[in-house]
Parts: sequence; C-alpha cells; structure tokens
Amino acid sequence: MNRIGEENTNNFGSKMVITKYKNSLNVDVYFPEYEWTVKNIRYDNFKRGYIKCPYEPRAYGLGYFGEGPYSSKENGKKTRIYNTWHDMLRRCYDYKYQEKQPAYVGCEVCNEWLNFQNFAEWYEENYYEIAKETMDLDKDILIKGNKIYSPDTCVFVPQNINKLFIKCDIVRGAYPVGVVYNKQIKKYRASCNIKGVSRKHLGYYDTPEEAFQAYKTFKENYIKQIADQYVDLIPQSLYNAMINYEVEEDD
Repeated sequence: MNRIGEENTNNFGSKMVITKYKNSLNVDVYFPEYEWTVKNIRYDNFKRGYIKCPYEPRAYGLGYFGEGPYSSKENGKKTRIYNTWHDMLRRCYDYKYQEKQPAYVGCEVCNEWLNFQNFAEWYEENYYEIAKETMDLDKDILIKGNKIYSPDTCVFVPQNINKLFIKCDIVRGAYPVGVVYNKQIKKYRASCNIKGVSRKHLGYYDTPEEAFQAYKTFKENYIKQIADQYVDLIPQSLYNAMINYEVEEDD
C-alpha cells in the first residue's frame, strides 16, 4: 500500500506528512513547519500522533530540545543541565512564577538558548564548582540591569556572591537601598547585610542621601573584599564586574 503523502497531526498539534513508506515498520515522516524529517518510524505511531519533533517549542511555548549530543535525562532523572535550562525559561515565561518573583518580569532568553542543545554546550564550557557552594546562573552581574539570558551576559556565580546583588524593592520602601527612617530619633539609619545572616549598623544620619552614601561606600568595599576572597576561584569577568560594581539608590 502506498501511503506517501498521507497527513496527520501529532499530539503537540504539528502537521506530519509521510514521505517514504517501505512497510508499516519503516516510514519516513516530514514536519513541514520545522522542515525536519524523522526516518524509519512505525506507521502506527504516525497514526496515533506519538512522533515528536525536536524543534517543537514544548517548554513554555518557546524552548525546544533541538538535535545534538545532550540528553535531558540520565538514569531516569532530569540532568542538571536540563533543569538549569528549564528553570531559566520558567523565570522568564511562567507568569504565575513571576507573580511571586516580580524581579523577573520583562526578562527573556535569547533565541540561541531557546534551543536546549546550544545552552547545554555553553553550560559544559562555562560551568564550574566551588567546594560547599551552590552555583547560580546569573544574568545581571556582568551587565547591571540586564534582563536577557544569553552567552554574552551570563555567568555562573557562587550563591554567596549572587546574594550580594539581589534587589529587595518591597523591603526597601520609599528610601534608597540600605536606608530606613527611625521615627523615635528622627534620623535615617544606614545598614548592610553581611553574608546574608547579619546586618551591620552603619550609623544614623540627618538625610536619606547621607545615609545612602554611607551604605554605598560600605557595600562597594564589601563587594570588593568578597571578590578578592574568590579571585582564584571565579571567572575573571565576574571578578572584574565585582571590583567595578557601583551601588545605586534603587539597587
């Protein structure tokens, strides 16, 4: 029976066309939307729509698996690389997640990294570990204020460093970062988190601008100190970004 030209849609909704039919166990199927062909598949899988195309955007409507050597699973479990890629897409395109984490509103992933294989290759070339440290994929330390995940903007960062740059708009309130108003003494207090577990008091000031300057000076010096502690462990680009980092009122 000649089934060449027969059409169907898979369970993702993609159009499929049979381009070769040798027998029910040896069929070539073309996906015209993605200009991709899968060979030597079973006809019953075609009829049931079980065939997947690696270019279908199955992750948050944009991310796709692609073709290449990197797998999403190892020993039945999702790989660390795949989880990192999927979490990156989630931060950018899961709007329910952004309701809880509004700092990610407006963030996006570059076109190159929508392909999992491309991201995985970059990951393998750039990932590193530091003993007893959790590593984060960061997009806005190298380029302050950046909202695009890409090979040029991202770097792996020890979580202890990443915490130095987390914005807390809700906690900060109406005053510059690091500044709160003390109603009892009618002064502005400057303080800064140290290692994420304690807060260092930097004094009381007559104006929020003076208090912020005290915070800014301390925080920039503190970031430089941490950078020097990690200088032999982190990429040069990350070290340079930390040394040159300038604190602003809305950080």
